[in-house]
Amino acid sequence: MMFRRRGRIRVIREIAPEEIFLDSSNLPEHDARQFEGRLERPVAARSILTVGAVFVLVVSGFSYRAFQLQVAQGDSYATISRENTLDHSLRFATRGLMFDRTGMELAWNVAQPVASDATSLGNSPTGEATPERYALRRYAPVPGLSHLIGFLQYPKADAKGRWWREEYSGVSGMELSYDSQLRGQNGSTMVERDALGKVERENIVSPPVNGENLTLSIDAGVQSKLYSLLSAHARAQGFLGGAAVIMDVRTGEILALTSFPEYDHQAFTDGDVASVRAGNENPRSPLLNRAVAGLYTPGSIVKPIFAAAALNEGIISPDKQILSTGAITIPNPYDPARPSVFRDWAVHGLVDMRTALAVSSDEYFYTIGGGYGTQSGLGIGKIDEYARRFGLASTTGIALIGEKAGIIPTPAWKAAVFGPEDPWRIGNTYHTAIGQYGFQISPLQAVRFTAAIANGGKLLTPQLLARPASGGASPTPEFSMVGVPDNYLQIVREGMRLAVTSNRKDATVKFFNIPGIKLAAKTGTAQLGYRNESMNSWSVGFWPSDNPHYAYAVVLEKAPAGTLSGAAPAMLPFFQWLIANHPEYIQ
Repeated sequence: MMFRRRGRIRVIREIAPEEIFLDSSNLPEHDARQFEGRLERPVAARSILTVGAVFVLVVSGFSYRAFQLQVAQGDSYATISRENTLDHSLRFATRGLMFDRTGMELAWNVAQPVASDATSLGNSPTGEATPERYALRRYAPVPGLSHLIGFLQYPKADAKGRWWREEYSGVSGMELSYDSQLRGQNGSTMVERDALGKVERENIVSPPVNGENLTLSIDAGVQSKLYSLLSAHARAQGFLGGAAVIMDVRTGEILALTSFPEYDHQAFTDGDVASVRAGNENPRSPLLNRAVAGLYTPGSIVKPIFAAAALNEGIISPDKQILSTGAITIPNPYDPARPSVFRDWAVHGLVDMRTALAVSSDEYFYTIGGGYGTQSGLGIGKIDEYARRFGLASTTGIALIGEKAGIIPTPAWKAAVFGPEDPWRIGNTYHTAIGQYGFQISPLQAVRFTAAIANGGKLLTPQLLARPASGGASPTPEFSMVGVPDNYLQIVREGMRLAVTSNRKDATVKFFNIPGIKLAAKTGTAQLGYRNESMNSWSVGFWPSDNPHYAYAVVLEKAPAGTLSGAAPAMLPFFQWLIANHPEYIQ
């Protein structure tokens, strides 16, 4: 058979029918080096070009991608590689809890809800929840605790999830004072991510160490009631604010410490901008902890100190009587026609030391303070010395930041304030002896010196922990001695008890003579302003009077002059409530 193909003749040999079943190896054209039965054709040039084009496209694609990764976006991807391929991830420690002495939870932590806000909630940049999430702080919704417990700031991360504040940070109160114990120690995890931020693997490098729990000395229920009653009374009587403290005279433990008005420490912790702004702009200064950082003219509450000083210095015997006519008069060297008159708040007649304390005779304390007639006085040097012995003009050592020391007026102080051209005068001594002039003390100092009178002369360091942070027994009381024998302090205690039990109409706190509690107390009123247009009201005391366990101090700040219902009447409903609800604190 012949075929013509492209100008040439090709001869194909025909296969006979009997050859069909022959083995192919017997064919004349069989080549044993080739695969059996393989048909061969030349590769077309068109196919070669197609393959080449595909190869060029692939190589071009890889080249372009390599250019993008290494040249055009090389810096960006290098940064991703450095920051995300292998990194440390924080594992936040759990902040310690706070409890009151009864076991009531005052501060605790709650897990955050899952949210997409990576910066505020501590998530990864992708919004996926991670071990980096910190817990939220929560406080007991109980009035009167904000200044004591305080508030904190949370850890903070930038937009890329990098932590620029890695720990909780206490800002005020116990959250600040015991921040190092409460915060614990953060741990870390080694995290390997790919270039897109996806976590490939994690390994814990160091586990977190949780913070210590604190058991406070306060009774939150007592503190809350004290706050509620006093703040309501202060508002009703037109006082700007106030503070109150109750201390165990045996140990220095603080049973209650509150300041009003207060602020919302939960809102401050949560970063509520409106609450923070309102607190800072409020003219009543709700952020000021008046119990430790408020300084006030004490008025007559310091008279027990100077009574003890006069006995200890042998200035006067407890039974010697001094006549109170309503005022004492001394010559005025600058204007003889106009003598200086120093008035008492009432005419008391003949009073000994106990009675003078019970009726708060200014004339008696003018006399034993600065001297008058034949009766010598302590003088400003001894007044200053004994005021300091009882802890005034110095901080108490309480574990709260921001405590103020206060002022005792002295000639050196006056020269520094008013200049040397205005010398110290006897009238300045008289006014200092009754807690006026430039005298400034805090409520915490007031309860501390009252406790020293009650316990026989131990000036205690106030304690806010019922147990140390590490657990164990109650802390050993810390104190110094005021250097006045207890038999002299007993005279003072009797005078303060007489203020409650006396039948005299001028006794200052007869309304404290109620069944169920034996109170001893002293009141104080301090005039404010150029024309004495305002006043502060004080009350201090202790109970039981015959075996003291607790001392208190309360101040109500700046009401119009002449306000009759001050600090002592404000405390009466509290003591009645305490008798009915907490007999364990009465005995």
